[in-house]
Amino acid sequence: MGYKFTVEKLDLFYGDFHALKNINMNIPENKITAFIGPSGCGKSTFLKSLNRMNDLVEGCKITGDVRLDGEDIYGKMDVNQLRKRVGMVFQKPNPFPMSIYDNIAYGPKTHGIHSKSKLDEIVETSLKQAAIWDEVKDRLKKSALGLSGGQQQRLCIARALAVNPEVILMDEPTSALDPISTSKIEDLVIDLKNDYTIIMVTHNMQQATRVSDETVFFLLGEVIESGNTEQLFSLPQDKRTEDYITGRFG
Repeated sequence: MGYKFTVEKLDLFYGDFHALKNINMNIPENKITAFIGPSGCGKSTFLKSLNRMNDLVEGCKITGDVRLDGEDIYGKMDVNQLRKRVGMVFQKPNPFPMSIYDNIAYGPKTHGIHSKSKLDEIVETSLKQAAIWDEVKDRLKKSALGLSGGQQQRLCIARALAVNPEVILMDEPTSALDPISTSKIEDLVIDLKNDYTIIMVTHNMQQATRVSDETVFFLLGEVIESGNTEQLFSLPQDKRTEDYITGRFG
């Protein structure tokens, strides 16, 4: 199987704080990789280093090698191009304060698509892929802020899909949602891996076992163990992984 991301010897510092320590990881293409571990262990920080969101954080320094399809993302790669290829969905739904249509068309427009028929097509396709088209197709001109939390999060997924990314990063995408919306988004994520590589931080171990192919366990800024999800949960190789998944700490 092909690897979408390869990470070697990544260290990340916030000022003097050593937040990520010697991270080595291969992330397979067209699979769902889940990052699990207690709060504050570096999962989200690492996720954000895959599309250089940490560039925006003052005093953040990263060393090591992160490659997307073999290309160094911290080298000459244009960061806007990188974020087009590697989309992001955040923990809290964050639709723009504009119409449902304009939320989806916004990204393609910034990348130079202005034909109305092309934008119409992208909006419809993205909303269908995010399993929300039927709920919003009659109210595309209405504000996205009028949608429920679960609908807003699917809209944010559609917005990420609209620029035709290769990878979607999801930072606890269901932690702010009710169980029904959560289950809709989990089903959606499983469908999307046919076309995208998905990397998801989750606090919810049941969620990791339900949706992911691979799981990576973080503890205090280090990767303790990673591998096939079923294997990692049924036969963890490291005592700390076992303690975490059996609920002894975390």
